Amino acid sequence: MNLIDQLNSQLPTFSQTDRKIAQTILKAPTQVVDLTIANLAQQAQVSQASISRFCKTLGLAGFHQLKIQLAQLTAPTTPTVLADDLAQALAGITANKVAEVQQTLTNVAPATLKIILKTLRQASVIQVAAAGGTQPVAADAVYKFNQLGKLALTDPTWDTAMGQTLNLPVDAVLLVISNSGETRDLLTQIQAAHQRHLPVIAITNRADSPIALAADQHIQTAVRQQVFASEYYFSRVAATAVIEALFLLLLTQAETALTHIKAHENWLAATKL
Repeated sequence: MNLIDQLNSQLPTFSQTDRKIAQTILKAPTQVVDLTIANLAQQAQVSQASISRFCKTLGLAGFHQLKIQLAQLTAPTTPTVLADDLAQALAGITANKVAEVQQTLTNVAPATLKIILKTLRQASVIQVAAAGGTQPVAADAVYKFNQLGKLALTDPTWDTAMGQTLNLPVDAVLLVISNSGETRDLLTQIQAAHQRHLPVIAITNRADSPIALAADQHIQTAVRQQVFASEYYFSRVAATAVIEALFLLLLTQAETALTHIKAHENWLAATKL
């Protein structure tokens, strides 16, 4: 994960001072390379000592190392979506979405991906758990897994979803999708799955989140969406891209998957005009 993605990922957890510094950097990362620590402190309206502490928080030796990492970035910077210029807004949204998907998929460790695919292939049932804005991603995942011939289920009501977890067979898997990685109900569901010795796979945008740390395997999504110059909102594009990638990879690895998809499409054809 490069520095820009790290800042985007950790932004919700930063203190007010650190958030001001991070937002100043994200607005114009290439310009920060040419700034002194005093210049950046002035632009962020914080003290120079705060800049130094911010660098330590990121695991950097100091401001110089921060500038080196910014200078080495080859990925495009994150455009701001402005509400008063629709053409510019669409261009910014496009760049953000491309960056989200690219950074998400390229940052998945091959060893982790191999384990996740094996776990999904061997599972007799895949339960997908989500909450709030990630529920549509869960529904999409269930649809795709069922198309592949893998029995998958989800439920937007946590009480019912928890009941499903408690009734999963011993060779099932729990796939948890959460933006923040902090949803209490999903953590409880993970605990229940682990008590039954079921593997848990998580998709979140923070590697240090409670859900990511509790899961057996984790895929981190990149968040690059900036709206109205300062506020960040969850984007389902990256998480959906992960599900799409898992679907396509499983499709290439399962001999009967294509047969299942064709059978499903044949039954659906009768419902179309």
